[in-house]
Amino acid sequence: MSERFAAEVGGTRLVLLRGDITTQDVDAIVNAANPELTPGGGVSGAIHRAGGPALTRAAAQIRRERGPLPTGEAVITPSGKLRARWVIHTVGPVWRGGRHREADLLARAYRSSLALAVAHLLRSIAFPSISTGVYGYPVEEAAPVALRAVRGFLRAHPQALDEVRFVLFSAGDLAAYRQAWEGLPAEAPDP
Repeated sequence: MSERFAAEVGGTRLVLLRGDITTQDVDAIVNAANPELTPGGGVSGAIHRAGGPALTRAAAQIRRERGPLPTGEAVITPSGKLRARWVIHTVGPVWRGGRHREADLLARAYRSSLALAVAHLLRSIAFPSISTGVYGYPVEEAAPVALRAVRGFLRAHPQALDEVRFVLFSAGDLAAYRQAWEGLPAEAPDP
């Protein structure tokens, strides 16, 4: 299987690829953050390590001003030492069996991040697979939710962005996202 897949949605290039989100040359990368916006483990820890102290300080300032970030919401900070200029922090849901609005909250995290990117006139954004690490959301369940949410946003906001990437850490995650994309009905309405 290819390590990269691309499609077009609403005039925006949608890319699935295997890689390291901290090295992406885009306007913003998305951090799968915890509510406290602290470094944590997994993707969040890697992003904070690569961004350095300036990124961690910027996130801490937002936390002091706003308090914990609710699940599904997003905030933006400068990126510190990353290639991307900005980091959009969003909190995905903790998986609790799928009966506690996890899909709605996960979709909201993606849409909130995209809305913030558009509001800041950004043209490219890279997402990790939100909530599928330490938050335990099964990637096979999360991938179609993420892709439907992003596709729906791009259809509703044509050409608002040039490129949206899903940067997936493992071959298994990439395969799950590719399979989910191929399984989405072409003309079905998105949430």
